[in-house]
Amino acid sequence: MQQIELNSVKHDFRTNEAFKTLRTNIEFAGEDIQVIGITSATPNEGKSTVSFELARSFAESGKRTLLIDADLRKSVMRSRHKIGRVRYGLTNVLVKKVDIEDAICETDIEDFHMIFAGPVPPNPSELLGGKSFKRMIEYGRENYDMVVIDAPPIGSVIDAAVISKKCDGMMIVIETGIISYRFARKVVEQLRVADAKILGVILNKMNLTGKGYYGKYYGRYYGKYYGKYYGKYYGGESE
Repeated sequence: MQQIELNSVKHDFRTNEAFKTLRTNIEFAGEDIQVIGITSATPNEGKSTVSFELARSFAESGKRTLLIDADLRKSVMRSRHKIGRVRYGLTNVLVKKVDIEDAICETDIEDFHMIFAGPVPPNPSELLGGKSFKRMIEYGRENYDMVVIDAPPIGSVIDAAVISKKCDGMMIVIETGIISYRFARKVVEQLRVADAKILGVILNKMNLTGKGYYGKYYGRYYGKYYGKYYGKYYGGESE
């Protein structure tokens, strides 16, 4: 097993609470939800960040968690979140060059392990649909409480639909104001054709400090109320 230190970003109160709420909602989705795939409609909507923060939230809640970077075509995990060298990744396992244990990275966060994408292969869809990836998911089920898979955007390539067949549920990250309702429906239908169980949609990059109704109302109300409440009862600043 490889050892790495994570380059984690410190978030504000509202962002931390949002990921805790997301984690809790998934936990209430059923006891049989252990392997979760996260995709998006298009690139750059924030699915990798959501995958990472959700997996970290599960680990910090005491669940042994494995995050698999399955965006083999255009991974951002390695450059964004790790400090130190990663020798083996998912691709190395799928082409049977190394064992699963050799590709797992133990992080400096307790109960949080990761598998990075590895070298870009010429046939990502075939590798993700093969027996080696299936065995990896089975390994994850046997050795971890939660497995989070960062899948490629389903609006761009078929990989996410292939991955969804091995998951207990899928979540779709959609950036506010970027894609049309019609395109979002098309993305949902693509997953349904693959018989995926859709747990929900994550609306990302929503401005809670802007002049719009949601930013003005929710930003002021929730930021003020929860900041005071949790600060008072859990030892933080109350103002």
